[in-house]
Amino acid sequence: MDHRAIIKRIEQFGSTLVCVVSGLSDDEVRWKPPSGAWSILEIVCHLVDEEIRDFRLRLFQTLRDPAQPWPLNDPEAWAREGRYNERQLGDMVRAFVKEREESVRLLRALDKVDWNTAYIHPKVGPVRAGELLASWAAHDALHLRQIAKRLFELTGRDAPEYSLAYAGEWKA
Repeated sequence: MDHRAIIKRIEQFGSTLVCVVSGLSDDEVRWKPPSGAWSILEIVCHLVDEEIRDFRLRLFQTLRDPAQPWPLNDPEAWAREGRYNERQLGDMVRAFVKEREESVRLLRALDKVDWNTAYIHPKVGPVRAGELLASWAAHDALHLRQIAKRLFELTGRDAPEYSLAYAGEWKA
């Protein structure tokens, strides 16, 4: 595994997220599609919680003591209880960038890591530290795609009398 490349990708996502959501209106970031999927604001809030309560926590806990049980992870409950769609996008983006910078600082400070150190998850079995690191970067990409889909759907919302077929087919 090229952990340096993955850590760099994790680091770069902070600025990518800032660029993707900058300039969006309050209405745009809070809008939810008819499917009930998360709004852009809810996605950003989720990324903040995942940064603090999932990937960073679980990776470092696995490296430190793989026998220690992981804390519960319930993103849907976090969204409801945290009232994600009532928050302010700017605050949440700043929180994400701050937490991501701390994550990258901690990742870069690691020395002589055994990326095969594994936590034995009660449902899925062994989860290696390398899988957590790679999944962290992949999780960012999945939510970037989700934000892009929301922007696509917003265009359809704002131009309902026109087809978006000329843009190309949406495949997610």
